[in-house]
Amino acid sequence: MTPLYDAHNHLQDDWFAPHWDSLDHDLRDAGLKRAVVNGTCEADWPSVARLAARFLWVLPSYGLHPWDAGNRSPHWLDRLRAQLAADPRAAIGEIGLDRWILDSAKTDDPRLTGLRRAPLEEQGEVFLKQLALASTENRPVSIHCLQAFGALEGILRHVNTPTRGFLLHAYGGSVEMVPLFAERGAYFSFNGSFLESRHGAKREAFQRVPTDRLLVETDAPAMSLPPGRARYSLPPAPDGSPINHPANLRAAYAGLAELRGVDVETLAAQVEENFDRFFLA
Repeated sequence: MTPLYDAHNHLQDDWFAPHWDSLDHDLRDAGLKRAVVNGTCEADWPSVARLAARFLWVLPSYGLHPWDAGNRSPHWLDRLRAQLAADPRAAIGEIGLDRWILDSAKTDDPRLTGLRRAPLEEQGEVFLKQLALASTENRPVSIHCLQAFGALEGILRHVNTPTRGFLLHAYGGSVEMVPLFAERGAYFSFNGSFLESRHGAKREAFQRVPTDRLLVETDAPAMSLPPGRARYSLPPAPDGSPINHPANLRAAYAGLAELRGVDVETLAAQVEENFDRFFLA
């Protein structure tokens, strides 16, 4: 079976814990070879480490997400350094900038309950410290950006980035910005949710991504595939919202192959080469 690589997910999510053994079975059935599990706050970094110890296919990644920047402890950066020092193979992420939580999110959005929404300037300070750490140690870094691609491009123009490059996970910027980011070393991970009809602009952007910068992700348990695309399913969350099964990675590969006009095997071989170069070299 063609080996598959998930460049970005959150299997440490508490909701997944009762299902880890069945997820392991399903992921192996789907052909998964490696998956990058991204921590987003100090509280979940130990869970990511435990998953990496339990499953050989897990590549751990530790970072402070912009949603969690406002709730960080005074010692968060020291704790991040210690977490990374304990595992030389670990990546950094998920880090980034998010204007959506400031300008567009509803005040009662349950995903943001209990979070202090850090202003963009504060998010930027947290982001820069983590990006500098990734650059100094030349670690893979996964960047989240939502409604802030202009700000992100402006920052990247003036700072160092890892020589291996950086990942723009679930890239949602414009097609025009693809070459700008690629010139600065970006990789771009395609998410299966982009196969929904309303995401035409995102699909257009991924038609322009250089072949040697393509990756694929699930962002599970978030960003579910459109109806009819998913092969694997999980019970919904307590609030009724859908849960994205990470084994639907294969469906994301199939959708991107259709979009790019290549067969899945050709795409998978290229993604494997890109994944190895970025995450493992």
